[in-house]
Amino acid sequence: MSRVSPFRRMAALAGSAIAVAAVVLLTPACLSLARAEAAQPIQQAAVSGPVKSDNSKPAAAPATGAGAAVATDQANPAQPKSLTAKAIDTVKEVAKSAGDIFSRVPCLPPRGGAKSMGSLPHVAKKLASGEPVVIVAFGSSSTQGFGVTSPEFTYPNRLARQLRRQYPTANITVLNQGKGGEDAPEMMKRIQTEVIDMKPDLVIWQVGTNAVLRNLDPAETALMVEDGVARIQAAGADLVLVDPQYSPQVNQRAESASRMIKLLGKVAELRHVGIFPRFEVMREWHEQQALPIDSFVIADGLHMNDWGYACFAQLLGDDIIKSVGQIKLGVNVPGSVLSYRPM
Repeated sequence: MSRVSPFRRMAALAGSAIAVAAVVLLTPACLSLARAEAAQPIQQAAVSGPVKSDNSKPAAAPATGAGAAVATDQANPAQPKSLTAKAIDTVKEVAKSAGDIFSRVPCLPPRGGAKSMGSLPHVAKKLASGEPVVIVAFGSSSTQGFGVTSPEFTYPNRLARQLRRQYPTANITVLNQGKGGEDAPEMMKRIQTEVIDMKPDLVIWQVGTNAVLRNLDPAETALMVEDGVARIQAAGADLVLVDPQYSPQVNQRAESASRMIKLLGKVAELRHVGIFPRFEVMREWHEQQALPIDSFVIADGLHMNDWGYACFAQLLGDDIIKSVGQIKLGVNVPGSVLSYRPM
């Protein structure tokens, strides 16, 4: 297991309302960078409701939103709970578990507040009409969850719980399609079967870190990402890009990382999609909030720990909720407002 810090001392999630499809033992993150990035994948989905396509997916966890099996009252097993009572119970449970990780160090919003990442019309439409929402988290090891102490604490699972708290009667599925060690060349080979074929309403694509670490040409990577974004948009999904993380291993290649971040921003601007600037968010943790690097990055100098993933998921979820809310309230979000900028 990765080195434990004070931020990982948290109670285990209670109940079975939030389950994962498989639990995989994580290998230590103290070997070489190549081995750390090629860690065995955690194959699970954070699920609420049925999956649209499951040929390449692990079995879905029990649903906790609308349409889930009816829970029974403990005082009277023969009497089913109402949908409202069940939703309230779920919200209370996940709210308690989500708050534990921030009990000592809070997850603060960026200085100056969060700006909209842009519009998410497909997600907003589905939520407004009560239709199921499918979100695909696509990426490499930090989507897969390398560095967490439990698969429950990956960012896709935490994001799923946050969205259920916000929309307790909605049918929301979050699929974790992260695979350690990959970047755009490998991801493009599976974008059809593991992303587009899932018929997502939103794709969160974390990309670029391994390209920096492997000295791939940032311009070539950006061209592949632009092609992938176009394919996802053509399939009718909203999309948010997530750029590399701020960490010692990435910072050792500062020039390449800077080029990658700028080029991904240009892709987002050209294709009119959102971007979550993870690098700037994490740099603010260290430089503005005075958090030591090892309070959010594990000993390999690359991957986030439980607190890092939790805060990342929280801020990303806040952006998604804000963007959806603007559309539902009839706010016209300018096309130029594409990103969440912490500085």
